[in-house]
Amino acid sequence: MEESAAVPLVALAAWQALVDLAQVKPGQKELVHAGAGGLGSTVVQLAHYLGGYVATTANGHDAEKVRALGADQVVDYTKTDFAEALSGYDVVLDSLGGDNLAKSLRVLKPGGLAISVVGPPDAAFAEQVGQTLLKPVMALMSRKVRAQAKKLGVRYSFFFMRADGTQLKTLASLYDAGTLCPVLDRSFPFDETLEALAYVEQGRANGKIVVTMPLSRA
Repeated sequence: MEESAAVPLVALAAWQALVDLAQVKPGQKELVHAGAGGLGSTVVQLAHYLGGYVATTANGHDAEKVRALGADQVVDYTKTDFAEALSGYDVVLDSLGGDNLAKSLRVLKPGGLAISVVGPPDAAFAEQVGQTLLKPVMALMSRKVRAQAKKLGVRYSFFFMRADGTQLKTLASLYDAGTLCPVLDRSFPFDETLEALAYVEQGRANGKIVVTMPLSRA
């Protein structure tokens, strides 16, 4: 049950980012940040399944783990600046934001796409959530990063996962076949939810964190 709980959000996010938004094709190069993390470990697997050349950033002690998930190249962020080591990528999936997002723009080839799940939101996101009146606000919030992307001849998009039962059914078949596998760090009992949140905020998780509910005795 813990594995099942760990699948839907990250699996849908990975599929929608790579398939729907980036429309990745076999042979393209994808950089996935934090490949040992909850989202990154799923995106690495899916990018590999879709036929891409997959690079990821990770702590050196997680290198073999992310290679086993499908990463072709691992950049140890504790020793190497990924922006100096990588270039010519078609897609970057950023889950860290800030300077990491700005540097990610530089590893893209002309026309490449940087996708961020942590912001800043753009006008397209306002449309996605049905808040068209907020488009000018969202455009303003993402103005800096979009200007940086335009200067480099690349693209930027903010991404927010949406529920989709049909896609989840497709993904379930990939998990059933063993093509994708859930990656769990640990689970916490419900009465330790605050500890679970603190653990996630510390950036220590290698995989998904699951909170388990007590079984009913009724």
